[in-house]
Amino acid sequence: MARPERRTVRDLRKGNRAVLLRALYFVGPTSRHELTALTGLSAATVSNVTGDLLADNVIVEAGLVDSDGGRPRVLLRVNPVYGYAIGVDVGETHVRVELFDLDMNEKAKAEYALRPGGHEVELVVRHILAGIEAVLADSGVAPGQVLGVGVGVPGIVESGPDALIHAQTFGWDSVPLGALLREGTSLPLYVDNGAKTMGQAELWFGAGRGSRNAVIALIGSGVGASIITDGVTYRGANSSAGEWGHTKIALGGRTCRCGGRGCLEAYIGAEAILERAGLPLDTATEQAQLAELVRSGSPVIDETVEYLGAGLANLINLFNPERIVVGGWAGLTLGHHLLTKIKKAAAENCLTQPFSTASIVLGRLGPDAVALGAATLVIEEFLLSNTAAPAREAAAL
Repeated sequence: MARPERRTVRDLRKGNRAVLLRALYFVGPTSRHELTALTGLSAATVSNVTGDLLADNVIVEAGLVDSDGGRPRVLLRVNPVYGYAIGVDVGETHVRVELFDLDMNEKAKAEYALRPGGHEVELVVRHILAGIEAVLADSGVAPGQVLGVGVGVPGIVESGPDALIHAQTFGWDSVPLGALLREGTSLPLYVDNGAKTMGQAELWFGAGRGSRNAVIALIGSGVGASIITDGVTYRGANSSAGEWGHTKIALGGRTCRCGGRGCLEAYIGAEAILERAGLPLDTATEQAQLAELVRSGSPVIDETVEYLGAGLANLINLFNPERIVVGGWAGLTLGHHLLTKIKKAAAENCLTQPFSTASIVLGRLGPDAVALGAATLVIEEFLLSNTAAPAREAAAL
């Protein structure tokens, strides 16, 4: 039997620091008095730890608020320029790299197009590294101010320093993306599935905020989902949970890009919709093509709505979420015009009780949600393990 882990004073202090920093980050400007109530920490602990955070410039004063009969209370907030986070979206049609401050304001952006089938590992790595250099140069932010780089990719991401990627639609099998990127940058790296990064962005800042049990569905050229259970992303035994696009919707149905048949992605993914409509695949025009199909009331879109509704119903029946957020550029294109029909199709394929307690809404963060979510991987680590000056220490890694 393992011995219980002994916590030192340093561990306790680090934990208190993380609790207070997280509260300030998500609640916003808050007084020490309010922090005591929010966190359950003693007034003395709040005073000591916030004093340390102020001295390290991690947090700053943000004005005054009246108190009940006494002196005005000082409001505290996370210093938005203490450090920066880079988020990378490796999509089917592009590599998008964005630099954010700690308020998640975009400071610089670089984007590189990918042609269909043009997902060579070396090319993608080259685009990511070029994008990192570009956003740093455009923003004037020094590498030592960057807390890390988060990368959202299609497929299954194995945890570990090499960040092995299994993305059948890209032709990637055990690609050590983390190791390859480390050859070109010394910044800390965090790699995850793109649907999961989008899910975290919507959970923190978008349509998923406030929900504890939710599913965030990404519908673009590919299809995936992030499953949130009790406020935490569900990953499964090998981090492959959420491959919603490869659940079967038709026995022996259309061939999917993964090589299987009857996958949901083969019916509601953007490429599949355009193929079924008899349109040529062109990454430069696919968004306009899909939008025109929706506007024209194409029968292919009507059929897509039925398949999408059935797919959402499966999620509701399986996971009993309080909220489903539909995102991704194709999901938003469909949802902005057809959300009522999508909800109706879901209701027709779902058990009555779980459907009655679930809401289906559109994502609020737009097409940059994956890159924003990738940057939250960096922020999450910053909030959890912040010590004296991680932004400065990162430059030495």
